[in-house]
Amino acid sequence: MKITLLGAGAWGTALAIAFAGKHQVTLWSREADVAVDLLVTRENHRFFPGYRLPESVEVSTDFAAAVTAADWLIVATPIAGLRPTVERLQALGLQRPVLWVCKGFEAGSGKLAHQVVAEVLGQGAIYGALSGPSFAEEVAAGQPTAVALAANDPAFAREAARQLHTSRLRIYANDDLVGVEVGGAVKNVLAIASGTCDGLGLGLNSRAALMTRGLAEIARLGVALGAQRETFLGLAGMGDLILTCTGDLSRNRRVGLALAENKSLPQILEELGHVAEGVYTAREVDRLARQYGVDMPISAAVAAVLDGRLTAAQAVEQLMARDPKEELA
Repeated sequence: MKITLLGAGAWGTALAIAFAGKHQVTLWSREADVAVDLLVTRENHRFFPGYRLPESVEVSTDFAAAVTAADWLIVATPIAGLRPTVERLQALGLQRPVLWVCKGFEAGSGKLAHQVVAEVLGQGAIYGALSGPSFAEEVAAGQPTAVALAANDPAFAREAARQLHTSRLRIYANDDLVGVEVGGAVKNVLAIASGTCDGLGLGLNSRAALMTRGLAEIARLGVALGAQRETFLGLAGMGDLILTCTGDLSRNRRVGLALAENKSLPQILEELGHVAEGVYTAREVDRLARQYGVDMPISAAVAAVLDGRLTAAQAVEQLMARDPKEELA
């Protein structure tokens, strides 16, 4: 099968490496310097140093040629790049199944990725999300990983899971696209909270409590948006939350650690050097929670800290001062 990965950042490069042994892969980059680097050195020194791109992977800066030659497309941009990418696809008038690995709500509109894609590509488009507990570095290194794949067409989800499954990347088909996307989006916000908790030295009990209550927040919002509650007990829910809240490779957790040091958000993002989706998703999650009347105090606290309305320490005090309630209410 011919697969084109749209976006030569960390995830695009990692998936190109992962799928190269099974499929004919093209990696498209909008940055000419990155493409030249990959062609000459077979390494993405700018976005993903230390991992060699197989010789079989084609590298291209020609969008039309890259998508025309593909059977399936996988968008590997941040959520902010999803709409511009599928708009370019729509302008070509091509019908190709589209998957994506970006996680979050579109800034401003608050839309999930599938809503953006459906809005741009229209009825008849086949699309889906690949999400779960996975760091790009470990996927590229061939470390065993399991993720979920959900689509608007259940038959396509099963076929895509079968085709993309490798000996090191185990893919499970899922029929709850909304749930898979909500889990992947909100866990980034909670990872910022987890990093803040660790940075303040609040202990492992606090982290466990935060993650557990955070999972309840994810499920409440997900159900309000039409997801199935059981999805959040799987890879795209609890699995991704555990990894992102505890793993040292988590960019969002690193944002939280820096917030605990009272660093400014611009300074944190400059030092990070990569997109941390939770920073932009937090505001959309907080807005959606208010819109749907969903109780999400941890997510609201993260948004308040990012906006400068609270310090990290004040946010903790505010959360701990909340009145007691029944756990499963």
